[in-house]
Amino acid sequence: MAERAQITFVIAGVQKGGTTALFDYLGDYPDVALSDVKEVHFFDDEGQDWAAPDYAAYHARFPAPDGRPRGEATPIYSYWPGSLERIAAYNPAMKVILALRDPVERAWSHWRMESARGAETQPFAWCIREGRQRMFEAQPWGHHREFSYVERGFYAEQLERLFGLFPREQVLVLRSEDLRADPGPPLAEVRRFLGLPPAAAPAAREVHVGPTDLDADLAAADVAHLRAVYAADNDRLAALTGLRFG
Repeated sequence: MAERAQITFVIAGVQKGGTTALFDYLGDYPDVALSDVKEVHFFDDEGQDWAAPDYAAYHARFPAPDGRPRGEATPIYSYWPGSLERIAAYNPAMKVILALRDPVERAWSHWRMESARGAETQPFAWCIREGRQRMFEAQPWGHHREFSYVERGFYAEQLERLFGLFPREQVLVLRSEDLRADPGPPLAEVRRFLGLPPAAAPAAREVHVGPTDLDADLAAADVAHLRAVYAADNDRLAALTGLRFG
């Protein structure tokens, strides 16, 4: 296991939750070794032979081992079925970071991204109601890479799965709004989590920011609908982590 498990941490979620900014900030620290692309998409690769995965190809995306923590950020991992289990099989000592964002804002930002790139042609109101039926026409069943606006926001469900695979001391949960407001404290927390000494925080900057997410185009009825959809999961999240959104 020690020979193959060379990667020591992964930012596993969530999409549109500030993972690009976190990855970018960590790249400013010379004592952290990151993958050559932000999203490696190894553990969600259904083309892999998971009975004998090609870890050499995975390791080739990283600098050679030199004692530094080595990690990547692929935010679909926390959502995609099998990904967290594959990570645990690869390295049971993996440190897993999740950056969470208000799930209503996250869904809206996700829909705007897919609409802008042409993958989505339906209005947001339809997507978060009738459009959820598309999950049951997808493979693997119940999951979709593009149209999972609502489903990716069930954070407690993802964390319960994560805590079933890793000890809690190997999991760090951040709030994306904290990283955006002042990156210093969250980055200091990440460094402690990775076993690194304190270091000066990079200057705050905007990274990969799209249009303002909560504006006149997001209807109050859609916000209220999603708050109701997420209510039970939000209660579970508060019990698990102390975090509550909305």
